[in-house]
Amino acid sequence: MTTAAAQAHPVEDILLRHDAGGVATLTLNRPDQFNALSEAMLSALGDALADLAEDASVRVLVLAANGRAYSAGHDLKEMRATPEQGYYETLFAKCSRMMLDMVRLPKPVIARVQGLATAAGCQLVANADLAVASTEARFATSGINNGIFCMTPGVALSRNLGRKRAFEMLFTGDFISADEALEAGLVNRVAPPGQLDAAVAELAASISTKSAAAIAAGKRVFYAQLEKDLESAYDYASKEMACNMMFEDASEGVDAFIGKRKPVWKDQ
Repeated sequence: MTTAAAQAHPVEDILLRHDAGGVATLTLNRPDQFNALSEAMLSALGDALADLAEDASVRVLVLAANGRAYSAGHDLKEMRATPEQGYYETLFAKCSRMMLDMVRLPKPVIARVQGLATAAGCQLVANADLAVASTEARFATSGINNGIFCMTPGVALSRNLGRKRAFEMLFTGDFISADEALEAGLVNRVAPPGQLDAAVAELAASISTKSAAAIAAGKRVFYAQLEKDLESAYDYASKEMACNMMFEDASEGVDAFIGKRKPVWKDQ
């Protein structure tokens, strides 16, 4: 892996980008609004993800946030300013496209959750490939408390949690703790606030040393096979794995294993 000097890339004030050692960190920066996912924030995230998809220097994306909240979900004040179904359909479609862009990004996405993650903010955590949470983080799909069922957050939530656990969160809007989120499978690791960055860095570093080509192919196949029946999933994964075996990095990795040496990936 090539280690470049740390660089700061301002996407725009509400979304900050910082790169260091092959890891890009996007930070939601609307702390006074609990990092609500406004239209501008969704656009900024979509643009940043498009840039990252083409940036070969980035191996891992960390999605972080400033302030007490990770994200409180959609900006309800902004939404109420245009109470029209057509507007809401456009807004939720825009959010869904951004969530799909995260899934399709050929690099792992780690959510760094330091505080409250509610509604579409909880969806953002569930939609990430991996998540590390502070012991002070809490999670809820709380739209039901406002007469709104968290239908789009339920898409990501139902693909992370068991069905009954997901329904309990969606039906009640109750908060769960970081430890409960870990037990339920919503997050991978939990750390005290002072150790959160170290826990994220450890996970990102472990991934960033692997073959970028294999990681990209593996992420794509992982999500695609989930939508297939068992026999079709095995058939699809078998063919894709055969393709993976033809990668230059695969040949290098096997040769390195046999030769008892460290592999040198093509794009290092």
